[in-house]
Amino acid sequence: MENIQKYGVLICLRCHDFRSQDLFLGIVLYFSIPCHLLVAYLIELAVARSAQASRKRKVRASEKTFDDYNDNNNNNNNNNNNEKNTSGVDGVDGNEDAGPSEEDQRAFRLTWIVAAFLHGINITLALAITTFVVYFHVHHPLIGTLTELHAIIVWLKTASYAFTNRDLRHAYLHSSPSSSSSSSLASSSPPDKSTDIGATAADEAPAIPELYKSCPYPQNITMANLVYFWWAPTLVYQPVYPRTARVRWVFVAKRVCEIFCLGVFIWVASAQYAAPVLRNSLGKIASLDVFSILERLLKLSTISLAIWLAGFFALFQSFLNALAEVLRFGDRSFYDDWWNSESLGAYWRTWNKPVYTYFKRHVYVPMVGRGWSHGAASCAVFFVSAVLHEIAVGVPTHNIIGVAFLGMFLQLPLIAMTSPLEKMKLGHGGRILGNVIFWVSFTIFGQPFAALMYFYAWQAKYGSASRTMGGTSMSTSMSTSVGDSV
Repeated sequence: MENIQKYGVLICLRCHDFRSQDLFLGIVLYFSIPCHLLVAYLIELAVARSAQASRKRKVRASEKTFDDYNDNNNNNNNNNNNEKNTSGVDGVDGNEDAGPSEEDQRAFRLTWIVAAFLHGINITLALAITTFVVYFHVHHPLIGTLTELHAIIVWLKTASYAFTNRDLRHAYLHSSPSSSSSSSLASSSPPDKSTDIGATAADEAPAIPELYKSCPYPQNITMANLVYFWWAPTLVYQPVYPRTARVRWVFVAKRVCEIFCLGVFIWVASAQYAAPVLRNSLGKIASLDVFSILERLLKLSTISLAIWLAGFFALFQSFLNALAEVLRFGDRSFYDDWWNSESLGAYWRTWNKPVYTYFKRHVYVPMVGRGWSHGAASCAVFFVSAVLHEIAVGVPTHNIIGVAFLGMFLQLPLIAMTSPLEKMKLGHGGRILGNVIFWVSFTIFGQPFAALMYFYAWQAKYGSASRTMGGTSMSTSMSTSVGDSV
């Protein structure tokens, strides 16, 4: 009531603050970004055909070696022909079990270098073109945020598609009975939890999970398989995913209703409550009134948290579950109870499990497996994530000021400071202390401060000409980018 008495009703159903050019470019980018997935498919298709030819040559060479050995034995007229023939078979198999030769390894590495180079150019162009168009030609921050997030998701998925097929190709070319039966990866890591076949060294054939055997490499290199991965609510590629028996359309309808209601709530809260607080903060920031800025942060923290929680629920609980149900996607582990986090490290491991699983599989575990320290691997994960955060927030708001980057990268020292609370034997009190530290840093010095800084930078750049858009759309886009970004 106080807000309405002071500012009036700020909701306008007929008003919109985006240009037709922004909407047009957003639609064009949305449909053009997946074209880079098509390029990735063509690259993998060419490499898969090369792998098939290489395997056929290897099989023919093995058969020729076996036949030559038998011919030599027959010419010797040895009385122990049967025993030697048996040992000859074992010898051929034994050579296969011994693993790939150095020549095979060089050929595989050369093929991967060429494929990785082409994939690198492809995914770089996918992100660079979108970033350029959004930064220089899409003025509306919300449209820009949604477009940039789509580009980042496709960038991550394309990289996962390349990495996983590299490992599957290596297993296809250098498979052995012993590796497929004795590896702990196949037995201890369920495939629906993103089995870390990418964590094996480059010269070792990774084990193939049982689930993958229903669509073995290179049979998985099809457009239908890739399109399913594009839409699937996961960032980590697998040839096969756990599937449900049927689609529950009532369940889908409930999730769609939740998305609609929460979307309306976010819009109303942003326009009616967040926008006035942000606008009233401009003078305080310009005059560097520290106490007034802190008061604005505290006031903004309440509505910012409400918007963020609504966005989180709409995305991770409603949208991803609805999408998974339509696609009959079986693995619905999108988040854990992050609100009970006893440290910042626990929060980052539980709040966004698709992203956590992605970086663990494709960055952290491979680096540790190749001899890097756990600290260096963690720094690499947070550095890449920080860069993507800055792109997701700074580019749509046309202000690359580094707040999102620092806010993400500086999580490392905060994690180091709060992680002892998880290990200390302080009982329930220690867990509460860690949870309090998490919530204070999250609700006061996290989301509100970032929103305030980017809003101030937006107004400093565009001024009062975009006052309405700066309030409503900026607050909405900030909540969207934080809730959806990596």
